[in-house]
Amino acid sequence: MNIEQAAKQLEALGNPTRLQVYRTLVRAGDSGLPVGSLQEKLGIAASTLSHHLHRLILTGLVTQERQATTLICRANYPAMDSLVGFLVDECCVDAPCAVGEGEAAA
Repeated sequence: MNIEQAAKQLEALGNPTRLQVYRTLVRAGDSGLPVGSLQEKLGIAASTLSHHLHRLILTGLVTQERQATTLICRANYPAMDSLVGFLVDECCVDAPCAVGEGEAAA
């Protein structure tokens, strides 16, 4: 993952409503949630949800699939794994981790 993509995804998740939408979809698992159910769970207006979903879709964190007349939203788990990996892959590369030192001493 490049730093620009990570920055866009983190910026999208920096909004409290989008973070709540995303966490709800992550909790829903691979089956995802219909937009109506997501709206009901979050208690936000349809237009507000649509706006936030659009941003999450543009950054690749969420996917949508139409099933007949229903839009199913899903967290894009490979994108989530990539973002988390980007954040932790180089942990302590230039210095020993405090956690690693504490565990070694215990």
